[in-house]
Amino acid sequence: QVQLVESGGGLVQAGGSLRLSCAASGRTFNWYPMGWFRQAPGKEREFVAAISWKGGSTYNADSVKGRFTISRDSAKNTVYLQMNSLKPEDTAVYYCAAVGRGTPAQALGVTPAEYDYWGQGTQVTVSS
Repeated sequence: QVQLVESGGGLVQAGGSLRLSCAASGRTFNWYPMGWFRQAPGKEREFVAAISWKGGSTYNADSVKGRFTISRDSAKNTVYLQMNSLKPEDTAVYYCAAVGRGTPAQALGVTPAEYDYWGQGTQVTVSS
């Protein structure tokens, strides 16, 4: 059974930092892109960041560029999201996602439909 389990969410003041982790089990995703999305109450799920299978390529949404960094540890089958300079508008449930098909060199997806596996989400709340 494939599982993606996020951790590291919580309550933080504006300007603070959090590091999210997503541990995958049940299969390896080392050959495929992984990403992070978020969903605020009443809003659609939106793309945050994605990373290629080797970690050599990353792509961030404009809203988090310069503040968030995605990385992965293939040996641990884990992807991370370092979030700095957090703002109240970053408040959302953050979801880890993984691609389970295609080729290792495929382009990084920015829509939920391009990902096959999802975690249960972790809440991030940024107070002003």
